[in-house]
Amino acid sequence: MPNEKHDREHIAKWLRLHLTDQVGPITFAKLLNHFNNDIDQALAAGIDQLTSIGIKPKNAQRIVASRDKIDIDAQLDLAEKLGIKILTLQSDDYPLLLRKIYDPPPVLYVKGQLTSADNLAVAMVGSRSCGQYGHEQASHLSHLLAAAGFTIVSGLARGIDSDAHRGALAAHGRTIAVQGCGLSQIYPPEHADLAERITHNGAVISELPLGFEPLPGAFPSRNRIISGLSLATIVVEARPNSGALITARLAMEQNREVMAVPGRVDAPGSFGPHKLIKDGAVLVRGIDDILEALGQIGQTLTDHAADAAEKARQTVEPTLFDIDQLHLTETESAIFEHFNHQPIHAEHLISASRLTPAQIYATLTSLQLKGLVKQLPGGYYQKRSKT
Repeated sequence: MPNEKHDREHIAKWLRLHLTDQVGPITFAKLLNHFNNDIDQALAAGIDQLTSIGIKPKNAQRIVASRDKIDIDAQLDLAEKLGIKILTLQSDDYPLLLRKIYDPPPVLYVKGQLTSADNLAVAMVGSRSCGQYGHEQASHLSHLLAAAGFTIVSGLARGIDSDAHRGALAAHGRTIAVQGCGLSQIYPPEHADLAERITHNGAVISELPLGFEPLPGAFPSRNRIISGLSLATIVVEARPNSGALITARLAMEQNREVMAVPGRVDAPGSFGPHKLIKDGAVLVRGIDDILEALGQIGQTLTDHAADAAEKARQTVEPTLFDIDQLHLTETESAIFEHFNHQPIHAEHLISASRLTPAQIYATLTSLQLKGLVKQLPGGYYQKRSKT
């Protein structure tokens, strides 16, 4: 077991510096650079050494006073208990794209698994209080992108974020959720089932200590990780001063593509996408625009994406096909049988079946993508009428 002991000791040192008061990602990097990546020297630095590299004396005092008071073993034991892996910037499986940003998190907490496939990732973000159009666009685009081989990155929030995750999962693709709190909790709490599903086909990650509460100030910093993990950031509905626009700005600063889905000119959520497009963001009318903007990477996926898009197009209008041609799963068929021409609330489907809420919502997303049902306000769903 010597390797496991070495790994724990290595992570413990990084974690200690990471959790030390006044040591954020930029200060952490400054210390490592000064001490030639020697974490032991960085942890042993005195006040004079710290101030000599540009750290303010008051902050240097707080660093020296706090770094030995942290119960690292308790953090490591809790991570192990929760099934959370801790990565450092020196870990082989630390995300390649994220490592390249100006201020990468020195430490990442990961529930689930990150793989090399996640180097081909696209972020999708937008309003928490989006309209029906936003729901549909986020689900549809993320479904097609995931089917084409992209990992979908978002923030697990209500609205566009959760639609993006569910769309990817409905396509049996990979998705990564970046939390603005520690991984000992899920925020918002009603997305606990969704987060659990994500861990089986991707990962839920955070740079924050395990018990860190979901405070408003943590979310802008979280957004740089969403964009940093991704080749491009796509905005679907965003009001002025929204977090989605912060993510788009950070993507620009990270030299990543920014794209936006246009909306109705009189819809409040169209402000953000339309402003981004006016400022030079790629206008997204469909997956082809995304692939074209990604250049050579997109070109290699065009054929794959075209196949996925064609399959999706063949299932958008159920009036063109017999229901058998849609190849519904057993679960999809069972849920679809509950629909007549009256709206049904998701809670009714949960209580009327033996399925979990996560399974119900995943199935409803799939039925929407196949053009059989549509989502209504207030958690209701309705069978699409034949025309």
